[in-house]
Amino acid sequence: MSARALYLIAYDISHPRRLARALKVVKAYATGGQKSVHECFLSPLEKAELRRDLGRVIRRSEDSVVFIRLDPRSRPRTLGIAVAPRDEAFFYVG
Repeated sequence: MSARALYLIAYDISHPRRLARALKVVKAYATGGQKSVHECFLSPLEKAELRRDLGRVIRRSEDSVVFIRLDPRSRPRTLGIAVAPRDEAFFYVG
């Protein structure tokens, strides 16, 4: 199994229907997040699949998606009721 890295996936989608479809695609990989920013632990294959799937949803001339890989040496810090992201042993999609 490939090592997984923590990414923040952020998007700005201009059309409500594409926004809903993008949210559905990203949530399949996300461990947490809010609105249009999600925490995703991704292997290289999962990252490629997510990029491909989002590429099919967005309109490149109007929308934007950003993958930000977080430094694995840094620990996530949270404030308030936020829960630090964790890479669980398995991820159930159902």
